Amino acid sequence: MKSIIISVIAAAGLMASGSIFATDMPDLAKKSGCTACHKIDKKIVGPAWMDVSKKYKGVKEYAYSPKGSDHADAKKMSLEDGLAMKIAKGGTGNWGKVPMTPNSPKVSDAEIKELVQFILGLAK
Repeated sequence: MKSIIISVIAAAGLMASGSIFATDMPDLAKKSGCTACHKIDKKIVGPAWMDVSKKYKGVKEYAYSPKGSDHADAKKMSLEDGLAMKIAKGGTGNWGKVPMTPNSPKVSDAEIKELVQFILGLAK
């Protein structure tokens, strides 16, 4: 009986830990080409989206600069608007030297905002 209880508890633990990253990439991300550089739970070329979500959890403001976040020409805006700008226009500096390629106009502003909300919602 004891081994059955232990097995049930172990199985429940595995199911719970497996569901942490059970979220699939949205179809919008797949059709927009995001999956070439990003995954939800691990770094490819760009950061894992879960890492992005964790980094910006609780952050309200974003400084966007096409040359990177440490430049004097950075424009401060809300976090969601700043990340949307980064996705739309590209840039470097937040996650290393590999640039984020521009995605506008092939991905609409509304679609970009939808992706930003999805990414930021991953870290709860």
